[in-house]
Amino acid sequence: MMVLFKSAYAKQPIIFQMIKREVLTRYKGTLLGLAWSFVTPLVLLGVYTYFFSIIFHVKWDVGQSDSQIDYTLMLFVGLIMHSLFSECVNRAPQIVISNPSFVKKIIFPLEILPWVALGAASFHMLISLLILLIAQWYIAGYIAWTVLLLPIILFPFMLIILGLSWFLAALGVYVRDIQQATSIFCSMMLFISPVFYSINMLPEKIRSIAYLNPLTFVINESRKVLLFGEMINGRLLVIYSVVSLIVAYLGYCFFQKVRRGFADVM
Repeated sequence: MMVLFKSAYAKQPIIFQMIKREVLTRYKGTLLGLAWSFVTPLVLLGVYTYFFSIIFHVKWDVGQSDSQIDYTLMLFVGLIMHSLFSECVNRAPQIVISNPSFVKKIIFPLEILPWVALGAASFHMLISLLILLIAQWYIAGYIAWTVLLLPIILFPFMLIILGLSWFLAALGVYVRDIQQATSIFCSMMLFISPVFYSINMLPEKIRSIAYLNPLTFVINESRKVLLFGEMINGRLLVIYSVVSLIVAYLGYCFFQKVRRGFADVM
């Protein structure tokens, strides 16, 4: 298990340089540049809020006020977490085959590519979180100290993303249809996960099943620490962390085992 982290630690200069290049290349040549990383989440948030809160009159069971502002903040947290997940998972099947020179021409640590994708996606997530905290401070007049607990929630979530990314990146080299499947999967996850609704709105029996979704715990607990100032559910955190380590380990092992055939297939 430690090999997984040692590999990233040893290659961290390369990872940081590639993340920087990834972010800058994305907005290279655009008029707004990095400002798009602020504009995009705000536009999406406005569209979703308008349709679900104003047009469809979706209510949020928060046990407090039930205004459009409450719904907007709740929705934003869900969108941030889903965006991090979908950006990495959607890109994973193409991450190796889109860099054939890394496979054929030079000796390159291919296992760091999912780290790079996660780092670039995390950059955009941090900007969205900054917008959320500014909105929370402006609306509520304070920011709860429990926001400091957010990294504890995000760390196992990122491990799950890495495990899935390693698995999909390796499988995507051999099965090109994976890219289409992951796109459909991430779209489904947007509605299956409690992004547009509260987990408390689900029946008791279904609620326990909903936690099999890797996004459910993260979205629910992130709302608690970011907006309500509540503590993390310790029991669920331990279970989620153990599962995340297993997923990351299995994904990494699968990637390392099948990478020998990448050059032949490509």
